Parts: sequence; structure tokens; C-alpha cells
Amino acid sequence: MKEQAELFVELIEIIKQLRAPDGCPWDKKQTPESLKPYVLEETHELCEAIDSGDALHIKEELGDVFFQLTFLACMHEEKNLFTMADALQAIIDKMIRRHPHVFTDEIFESEEAIRKNWQKIKAAEKKPEKTDLLDVPRSLPALNRAQRVSSRAAAHGFEWPDNQTLLEKFQEESRELVEAVQSGDTKDIAEEAGDLFFMLINICRRHNLYGEDIMHQATDKFIRRYTGMDSLIQKDGKNITRLSSKEHLHYWQQTKADERG
Repeated sequence: MKEQAELFVELIEIIKQLRAPDGCPWDKKQTPESLKPYVLEETHELCEAIDSGDALHIKEELGDVFFQLTFLACMHEEKNLFTMADALQAIIDKMIRRHPHVFTDEIFESEEAIRKNWQKIKAAEKKPEKTDLLDVPRSLPALNRAQRVSSRAAAHGFEWPDNQTLLEKFQEESRELVEAVQSGDTKDIAEEAGDLFFMLINICRRHNLYGEDIMHQATDKFIRRYTGMDSLIQKDGKNITRLSSKEHLHYWQQTKADERG
């Protein structure tokens, strides 16, 4: 089997051939901007593969992500902006710089001290014109972005003092959402719902839980229960689309009870 470095070079050569004058018409017309949706799609597919725990699936999707990233690097090399080697050297330097507890003799008293030093080093790396401390990409899924923003704010000292204070704030936002719903003002409802979502994300973060995964699990549970409810309705010779809200609730409660044993 070929060595890793040899395979990496081969992938770069394949992309260059695809982009050559006699290469593939589709690949030749791509730009970094046109590639963005594919980068996002392949990344999400890799995340799904990781969730599945299927090593073969992960391997396949990881290869797809490698291709997209290498494709992007080759496009920039064509314009003499930077090379793949430049990108690799940049991340190597960054990782060594941000891990002095691994690559130097510097010692930290705790994992928290290591995390704070990481943030300090990262802040020092920011370009002078970049003053936004919470510059998390908007292209991230909303819950993911919210949790990243919340984590960064906490790293800079903006943190709830304890769980009780956090829960009190959550209850306050809950009451405000109830009032907005009762008023019927959709603008207020949207704003207060957003505030409540953000408080939920803070609760997740405080307990080292990942909001994006939790929401997927909740949605999967709903789908499972809904499918079970439909099966019960069909057993009774009824059609799920023709039931009243009260009947739906009855079957829903029955499905939940059956699931709990």
C-alpha cells in the first residue's frame, strides 16, 4: 500500500488534472465561492457518519472532505495566493504555538489554566483590524453557533455565577415568551423564543452537553414516537390525517406510555 504522503500528492495531482484545460468541464469552472455548499454538505455528511459509528462510512466521508479541502487549496495555488504546503505549515505552527504544555517545558496547574492560556494565545493571534471577540461563522448551524458564542463569552469572563442564577434567568425568559405568545405579536414571539433558545444553550454548555446533538436526539425521539403513534392509529383502523387534535393527543400519550413500558 502507498504511503500517506504519496497518496496526498496523488490526490493533488488528480485535482490539477481535473482543472487542466483538457480536464473536467465541471471541475474547471468551480470557484472557492461555488465550492462552499459542497464543503458544508460533505462536512455534515461526515458528522452523520461519526454519529453512526460506522468506520467504513466515516472513512468514505472523510475522504470526501479531504477532496473538498484539497480542491480549495489547489484553486488558491493556481492564483499564486498560497500553496497546500503553506496551509499545512500554518496549522502545524498554530498547534505547536497553542500547546506549550506539550511542546515546551511550560507547566500549568490545571486543565482550566491550559484552556485560559489557549484563549490568551488565540486572542494574541487576532489580526489588528479584527476586534470582534465572538467572530463565530454565521454559516454554522444556529444551535452550534450559539453554543460557540456562549463558550467564547464565558472564556472572556461573561458567565453565570451558578446554576440557580442561570435557572432564574431561564424562568424569566420563559415568562416573557408566554407573555409574547399571549399578546399574539409575532415579532415579540420570535425575539423571546430566541432568548429562550439561547438560555437553553447556556444550560447545555454549563453541563458539558452539546446542544446540536441534544436537538437531534429530541427530534429522533419525536420521529420514533410519531411513527409508533401512527402504528397504533392504523391498528384501530383509523387515518392519522383525519383525527382531531384531542384524538392525536390521546394516541400520543398512549405511545409514550408503551415506550416507557
